[in-house]
Amino acid sequence: MSNPSTSETARRGEAPTGLVDEWRRLLDRHAAVSCALEKALQGQHNIGLSEFETLDRLIDANCGDYRMADLAGDIYLSQSALSRTVARLERDGLVRRSMCAEDRRAIFVCLTERGREVYEQAAPTHREVLTRNWE
Repeated sequence: MSNPSTSETARRGEAPTGLVDEWRRLLDRHAAVSCALEKALQGQHNIGLSEFETLDRLIDANCGDYRMADLAGDIYLSQSALSRTVARLERDGLVRRSMCAEDRRAIFVCLTERGREVYEQAAPTHREVLTRNWE
């Protein structure tokens, strides 16, 4: 039996081994860094990585009210995961949600002073762990 040609391999959707290996290394690195961040943030600041990343995006936006749909486009979380994360942040008093007066379907998320305090306490830990585990 003969070996399939390169074009036959491509039609079947098989990626070159080097690309698959690179993808797997990226996933391994992401998992290692994410786990280290989750452990440090949870242990030292009682906040999860998803919650921290959401606060981080709100800080970066520096816009007061951040439309939930825009936040969803700016973060790696799915819409449903982001909704659950924002609900946890709201429950803990770190953000508040409000309806848009012009479009009742739109929801705004706004950082509270407590949320800013938690972020400012957790950010150095996040950056230190990220720096230490990136290499």
